[in-house]
Amino acid sequence: MSQNTQPAKPTLAEAMRDLVVGNRIVAHQGVVDAYGHLSIRHPEDPERYIMACSRAPALVSVEDLIEFRLDNEPIDARGRPLYAERAIHGSVYRARPDVQAVCHNHAMPLIPFGVTGTPLRPIFHIGAVIGDEIPIWDIQPEFGDSTNLLVTRPEVGDSLARKLGNSRVALMRGHGAVVVGRGIREAVYIAVQLQNNANLVLSSLALGKPKFLSRGEIEAASATMLDTLSQNRSWQLWAHEAGFPAG
Repeated sequence: MSQNTQPAKPTLAEAMRDLVVGNRIVAHQGVVDAYGHLSIRHPEDPERYIMACSRAPALVSVEDLIEFRLDNEPIDARGRPLYAERAIHGSVYRARPDVQAVCHNHAMPLIPFGVTGTPLRPIFHIGAVIGDEIPIWDIQPEFGDSTNLLVTRPEVGDSLARKLGNSRVALMRGHGAVVVGRGIREAVYIAVQLQNNANLVLSSLALGKPKFLSRGEIEAASATMLDTLSQNRSWQLWAHEAGFPAG
């Protein structure tokens, strides 16, 4: 398997189709339920991103997709309701030119690691894609103890983006996580494996002290698992399971 290869830049139609399929995949894999959202940077305009209107990810279709500026204002919402936490997406895209897709989710296995001080680190080779150390963002120190924990304002999104830094994942205390990728398939892949890795850590803690992957193992394994061939193999299966032709 060749290492670190990435697919050619998608057309707008291809990117939008993958965004719909990605929404269905993260729903089918249990990463999101009625809440959570997925976006892509516009393949033809890096100052815009594309995300669905406010809709459960399992129900998203191409007709639900809306273009947004990086200030999170829609180009033409046509009266459709918008996700309240779109500030997450605009702030990350502004801070990280390398990021081409963002997933925000509330996967339940992640929550304990954001509130206990117990580290969430890779415990199996595929889990290496989450990275060596995952930052934890807490809304309270900067914005007080009377927020609803939602990221609804640009300054709150910017704070989260700063905590994310150059990582692929940041946990959000008492809330969930933000996951980023160099493409939609990568972001979906990392989001699914983040949840899988968290479940394995929780199971291992019940038996004893886990031996996490070393930094060198994480670097080598993530380079393999984030290869295009590996990503596409999982994407094809997950797309099929979610009711789409493998592609």
